[in-house]
Amino acid sequence: MKQLIILLLILFVTPTTRAQQAIDVAILGDSNTWIGGDNCDKPRGWNKWFKDAFLPATIKSYARSGATWTNTTATKRNTLENIGVLGNDNVIYNQIERLKEAIDSGVQPQPQLILMMAGTNDAWFQKDRPKVFDVTAEEAFAIDNLKCRPISQIISLAESVRYDCELLQAVCPQARIILLTPMQSAAAGRANITRAGDVIEDCGRLLHLSVIRLDQEPVDTKDGTHTTELGAKHIGTYIAQEVATLLKQ
Repeated sequence: MKQLIILLLILFVTPTTRAQQAIDVAILGDSNTWIGGDNCDKPRGWNKWFKDAFLPATIKSYARSGATWTNTTATKRNTLENIGVLGNDNVIYNQIERLKEAIDSGVQPQPQLILMMAGTNDAWFQKDRPKVFDVTAEEAFAIDNLKCRPISQIISLAESVRYDCELLQAVCPQARIILLTPMQSAAAGRANITRAGDVIEDCGRLLHLSVIRLDQEPVDTKDGTHTTELGAKHIGTYIAQEVATLLKQ
């Protein structure tokens, strides 16, 4: 009789538990996410290994190579461009707009979890984002009605993170948003990566969003910035573990 009860528990309880764990996930980011593919199935991207470990119901990447958080004075809404390098419209803001279009058209289910990993290019290409560190997180959050400004006036990292996250919260009000700071990058330099990570973490705190720091996590890269398959597996598995822990809190 005891064995029968255990068997019934396995048959009826386990599927429910799995169903609760399987959630719809969307990912935004730059090249280290983009190399994992839109469907998160290419092994040089951390998101492929995150997918394998986390086992979401659905997962889609809206990342673009060359993307930054920080906008420029020429940034505009542009959901079609896919240039693969730094550009005025190659920003997280436009990835959010693409996500919104996909949700509105029924292609993308409303995600319960959104991961955002960017900041490497903000730290790396400061010449092209000259105002990137001009505003602190505290100063960005002291601005009234930031969301009413045109995107071309949101030209610091802190303002861009605040603007984009608040926009994303409006687009996906039920989603758990987790910010991932950029990984180590020889091209950007440790000090710049740490500085960008600090800004993102400060914004996350003020937005009451969870943040996973990746700049202290060792990673195997092909060129000092972009992960090898081994590096991607390590980072993706690590992120899956951290996310699972955060979702239990």
